[in-house]
Amino acid sequence: MAIDPNSKPQLAPGVRLGENNNQRVLLMPERALRLIGPSLEIVQRCDGKHTVAQIVADLQKIYSKAEPHKVETDILGYLQLLRDERALDFTA
Repeated sequence: MAIDPNSKPQLAPGVRLGENNNQRVLLMPERALRLIGPSLEIVQRCDGKHTVAQIVADLQKIYSKAEPHKVETDILGYLQLLRDERALDFTA
């Protein structure tokens, strides 16, 4: 199912941002995902307040040297990966 640009992603219950050996990680039940660069920028905005479209627009500004469509595609792919891993919930 495609991600609605107006939906607001947030960390799923039991998932949180943490730190391990001075690196930011996404802590999920029974696993952790190291976050660096764009992945950290994306997850920090998954607070249930920012829409997917706002996250894309913010990161297109930060990574302005990259092609905007490529930035959007990468973000949507990463959000889908996190949804598939049950790390994110999306609200209307």
